[in-house]
Amino acid sequence: MSRGIWTRETVVMLLLAAYLPLALFWLWYGGIEAASKLALVALVLGIWQLVFLLARAQPMSLSAGITALGIAVLAPEGLGAFRLILGISFGTVMGELVFGGWGRNVVNPATVALSFLGFGFPGLPWPEILTPVAWAAIPAAVIGMAAGVMPVGVLLGATLGVAVALGFGVLPVSVLPAAGVVLVLLVADPVTSPTTPAGRWLNGLSYAALVTLFATGWHGAAPVQIAVATALLTSLLAPAWDEGALALWYAQRRRRHGRH
Repeated sequence: MSRGIWTRETVVMLLLAAYLPLALFWLWYGGIEAASKLALVALVLGIWQLVFLLARAQPMSLSAGITALGIAVLAPEGLGAFRLILGISFGTVMGELVFGGWGRNVVNPATVALSFLGFGFPGLPWPEILTPVAWAAIPAAVIGMAAGVMPVGVLLGATLGVAVALGFGVLPVSVLPAAGVVLVLLVADPVTSPTTPAGRWLNGLSYAALVTLFATGWHGAAPVQIAVATALLTSLLAPAWDEGALALWYAQRRRRHGRH
């Protein structure tokens, strides 16, 4: 988990710094309600980390702040405390802590929590991503890529895919704010993204393609709902893209150097 100064917590702190513009804009426009929601999510996540620390000697991590921001910004509205806590608990336990904590999970815990809430309480409205908050996702992505903690291929691949979809007029502009924020908070996760360069580009392109597909074919769905569902499917595709990229590399190597 460490290489020189690059420990798990170093990556977490750099990610938190990258998310700071988005978080500040969201808190500014959300006010006390947004701050209270973020505090509740962080508290529940901290309690579960403490439980696993005592039960399995699993170290606590500042990664709870990353998960808390994703859930607080994107969770359906009108849940109430009990249902929100239920979703948070399911997401952090089943999506992260049972695998040994952040850095070993295969799906982003915020994505798991949000998907659980969306499927469990389908009648509740999803939040609207304000335009200034969506714009704040751009510096967050730039800082993350510059710091080396967000996968460049995923972000650029998704941007390319969205640009192509917009150029052909098949992607509604109304989906862009939610798709951009979800891309930065959930999809561009350095833990659950593909590890190969080709896999990362394919993952970003698949995110853009699925957003376009859902936006045009899923009638009545909210933009955040579309983006969260796409994030879940994209994360499940990540291992397949890596597997395909590695298989192609091995095939090229065999052709170049022979089987031995």
